[in-house]
Amino acid sequence: MPPSPRSARPHGRGSEARVTARPQKRPGKIAVIGGGPGGLYAAALLKRLDPDREITLWERNAPDDTFGFGVVLSDETLGGIEHADPVVYAALRDEFVRWDDIDIVHRGARHTSGGHGFAALGRRRLLEILQDRCHRLGVDLRFRTQAPPLDRLRVEYDLVVAADGVRSATRTACADAFGPHIEEHRNRYIWLAADFALDAFRFEIAETAHGVMQLHAYPYSDGESTVIVEMRDEVWRASGLADLEVRESVAACAKIFGDALGGRALKSNDSSWLTFRTVVNDRWSHGNCVLIGDAAHTAHFSIGSGTKLAVEDALALAACLEEHPTTEAALRAYEAERRPVVASTQRAARASLQWFEDLPRYLDQPPRQFAFNLLTRSRRVTHDNLRLRDARFTASVEREFGCPEGTPPMFTPFRLGGLRLRNRVVVSPMDMYAAVDGVPGDFHLVHLGARALGGAGLIMTEMVCVSPEGRITPGCAGLYTDGQAAAWRRITEFVHTRAPGAAIGVQLGHSGRKGSTRLMWEGIDEPLPDPADNWPLVAASPIPYKKGSQTPTGLTPSQLSNIRDQFTSAAERAARAGFDLLELHCAHGYLLSGFLSPLTNHRDDAYGGSLAARLRFPLEVFDAVREVWPDDRPMTVRISATDWAEGGTTAEDAVAIARAFAAHGAAAIDVSTGQVVADERPAYGRSYQVPYADRIRGETGIPVISVGAISSWDDVNSLVLAGRTDLCALARPHLYDPHWTLHAAAEQGYTGEGVGWPDPYRAGSRPPQTGRLDAPKPRLVLPS
Repeated sequence: MPPSPRSARPHGRGSEARVTARPQKRPGKIAVIGGGPGGLYAAALLKRLDPDREITLWERNAPDDTFGFGVVLSDETLGGIEHADPVVYAALRDEFVRWDDIDIVHRGARHTSGGHGFAALGRRRLLEILQDRCHRLGVDLRFRTQAPPLDRLRVEYDLVVAADGVRSATRTACADAFGPHIEEHRNRYIWLAADFALDAFRFEIAETAHGVMQLHAYPYSDGESTVIVEMRDEVWRASGLADLEVRESVAACAKIFGDALGGRALKSNDSSWLTFRTVVNDRWSHGNCVLIGDAAHTAHFSIGSGTKLAVEDALALAACLEEHPTTEAALRAYEAERRPVVASTQRAARASLQWFEDLPRYLDQPPRQFAFNLLTRSRRVTHDNLRLRDARFTASVEREFGCPEGTPPMFTPFRLGGLRLRNRVVVSPMDMYAAVDGVPGDFHLVHLGARALGGAGLIMTEMVCVSPEGRITPGCAGLYTDGQAAAWRRITEFVHTRAPGAAIGVQLGHSGRKGSTRLMWEGIDEPLPDPADNWPLVAASPIPYKKGSQTPTGLTPSQLSNIRDQFTSAAERAARAGFDLLELHCAHGYLLSGFLSPLTNHRDDAYGGSLAARLRFPLEVFDAVREVWPDDRPMTVRISATDWAEGGTTAEDAVAIARAFAAHGAAAIDVSTGQVVADERPAYGRSYQVPYADRIRGETGIPVISVGAISSWDDVNSLVLAGRTDLCALARPHLYDPHWTLHAAAEQGYTGEGVGWPDPYRAGSRPPQTGRLDAPKPRLVLPS
């Protein structure tokens, strides 16, 4: 939670640092900077809530100046407007153009998906409606007028609402206070319009001699459509569009997408070629000044949420100011309410933006899979959601993919080398820290056995260590003695006997510089409390993991040879123990990962320097293990595809690493990220690591296992059917529910060969009844 506006240290430029804001009570005098939809709607709502308020809005442009054409609003946003201001809602309702279909046109084929429920109107008409509402309520609208200086407004007004857009002068003036992070993206785009109404939201792909271009278009009135043309910057330049006047480039776009436009011309409105800017702020308020809309946050146009977010910001701000006794408390509540919603939308927008940036990767997908991939690109539309909207379209995608009738994608089989997996679900490796002297006991039998009975296609052990010195903690399991191998044999036999159809794999690794630490719940990554209990560490280079960690010894050539032998001995024991698959752990900053990352490998010999040199030892270990591992059993490799830290492993590096291991015989790459350096900054979110697996799969054709906040069976179905992954590894969901896969089958009504209920469990194969779940109440309800 950010500091309260009253207690925050003053920031800003010039006299801004000396501002003394008005008392922090409910605001009676409000300044609004910016006359877009967010600013106008906030002004109207705040005036309607208290007609005695003095509200002044400044907009430097004319009332009818706008730089876009159509605006799309969701049913959810419209519902909020209906409850908060029926007058505005009624005016909008009369103007909206509604449609259900999305057309995807690629390589001469058009695929249509229905049931999407869009509503749009002209941006100029939206502004007219909101301006009229403000006038009728008594808001003082000052167009063609620059707002007074911010330091003056903050003194003269109880509240300053900054709705001044993506290039907000307010945000810039108080940059130290708001903490903006602005990222320019690589695609070029231009907002245009056509003088006819499309009958669907249309995505069209043009493969030109200079590269791929795409069209996003939708109707916003009975006779007009918004048209956005987008392409990578290098395509824009190679095509010559960068060298043309806007009028000429608009004519060129109309020719390129002539089929979609029926030969009609395109028009512009002060249009120019732009690159999208993602705006994120550490704080949204500073004293009595608050950011809303694009000033606070942006979301890529491909998910149509910019106006939606601004309007919802206005609704929440008005409600919080009504609900809380002081401006200070209201602004804190506003940000607390809106920030998680906006963060979720921005994650979806980023996924969509990146999908279009990487569109060439998907061009050769089967036609229906390509369409499904496009529709589910942001992860907000999912397999199940799309099936409810348009069952016929979704069924056609499933048939093309090869799903047997009535079989969800997650329950289609997959072959890894000589191993056939009955479904696409993997129990991800999870350290349990429950072994004694490296020996897995009853806990491991129950833990892994329960998850095998739970229906997953592949159950992976935790990282099993190849030596006592290679353990992370004293509780880590090993395969460096025959007694440990015998204990593992007990577990694999249980899985093969009691959960027929399930496969079990072992993950082999060495802790490297992250070893000799406490059990996770006693202090993750902290050295053992008694110095006498700690064992010496080795690593690619003598760099401690973090402050307070033990400094490892850089490995010598003879030590490298010994460790390679430890891996092969463990692999031989794993084969005798009956494991179906072996995974080499080259991720998360452990020993082999430490060789791969430039942040942890500072060697100046043959094992350090270039990526090829950093790969040398991990590949030597892989080759040695592959030599002793049975030919008919596959090997996979887990990698960290990014270090989430400057100067570390990049996505391009990850592709090269994956190619190298595949060339040496890896059947698949298990794509994780991070945990290599302690000062990493991961971009967490739902299925946040999948784009790295998707890229590796798309650029190399190597099968991949995706991991990282994949939590629902709908996610698994969506990712597999879209072709972004081959297998999905889930960790925490399997801790929450050992029978996660069985329950996924029951909830989807699936009873086929992709999953099997153990005979003693068949009575529980139907989901229990649940109680009623009431819908959330409207955010703000005002009398008519």
